[in-house]
Amino acid sequence: MTRTLSTTMQTAPATARLFLLLLERIRHGHLELITPDHTRMVFGDAHAGPGATLELHDWRACARILRAGDIGLADAWGAGWLDCPDLVALLRLALRNEAVLEPALFGGVLARCWYRLRHWLRPNSRDGSRRNIHAHYDIGNAFYRLWLDRSWTYSAAIFDGDYGQSLEQAQQRKYQRILDTLGLRAGDRVLEIGCGWGGFAEHAARRGIQVHGLTISAAQLEIAQQRIAEAGLQPLARLELRDYRDVGGQYDAVVSIEMFEAVGERYWPQYFATLAARLRPGGKALVQSITIDERHFARYRSSTDFIQQYIFPGGMLPSIERFQRGAARAGLDNLAHHAFGPDYAETLRRWRSAYHHAHQQVAAQGFDARFMRIWDLYFAYCEAAFDEGRTDVVQFLLQR
Repeated sequence: MTRTLSTTMQTAPATARLFLLLLERIRHGHLELITPDHTRMVFGDAHAGPGATLELHDWRACARILRAGDIGLADAWGAGWLDCPDLVALLRLALRNEAVLEPALFGGVLARCWYRLRHWLRPNSRDGSRRNIHAHYDIGNAFYRLWLDRSWTYSAAIFDGDYGQSLEQAQQRKYQRILDTLGLRAGDRVLEIGCGWGGFAEHAARRGIQVHGLTISAAQLEIAQQRIAEAGLQPLARLELRDYRDVGGQYDAVVSIEMFEAVGERYWPQYFATLAARLRPGGKALVQSITIDERHFARYRSSTDFIQQYIFPGGMLPSIERFQRGAARAGLDNLAHHAFGPDYAETLRRWRSAYHHAHQQVAAQGFDARFMRIWDLYFAYCEAAFDEGRTDVVQFLLQR
């Protein structure tokens, strides 16, 4: 223990002392901590990367983090008790040292149980799904317009190593890859589960493909229908407010882009059964989903994180293995899967940059400082997870 830490330990609150002792365990990279009394301390190897700086404005942040892990971090960050010049670097450092920083990442037992109960009480039943989707997507089209690209696409783009292209170009590349992977041609009929603001539907309809898109977000549907009408594509793209469980008929293909995360584990069998039922014999489905490393799935499943609490209520990520097993149980063949996590990290960097540039406009829409800081943490948290390989994004190709 350094002399500076010894001195601080004499004056800091008890929970802060525990927090500082925890930081002494850092073995990969280093953290420079600036305490509320402006003392600077370095934990880990000052010459090793990754490195990050954490400015602690209020000792209460330590207690909140120890009690509730990353949810406590979000609370402290939202309250302005913490600051960091490079938030992604801080979160990557935390992930690298997860084994020794477990209390700071997952919190205490009582808090974990409480937040897990809150998460469990937000099921993705038909009514629950509408509430959960409304909580995230219906906070205002004007908000999303500020930082999404012109295609209104809120999912990972595909850059294929060409990071010189615009985000909009990379999103169109993603849409075209889906069409090519499914082998779709003009006249084919596609069901899109979770059509969002209509980006894929417009891209496919412009190529003569008939798209039936479903969403349960009224705000998204408004923009989606408007863009289809303005493009004169109504004969080819029919978008409606409907739960995926309530649609009938059969299609040549089903597309679902980052909607699976909102299904909820207890409803996974119903989702896969719906895919199988909606596909004609021999038909194919392409599902793009964020995934979590199977090695971390059990811990993730038994707890809950700040994204599930404050950003995506009802959300649940699969691992690649569990997704494929669920599809197989429904009689779907897993033909292939394509992972492109680094491209999601790049997508998030661009969203976060646009979000920062729109800071004043976001505030002008009435969002308070806590909301704005937690959304910044959300972008950074996800970027760090993709950079570190904790999460990935995968396009699964299935066939009935």
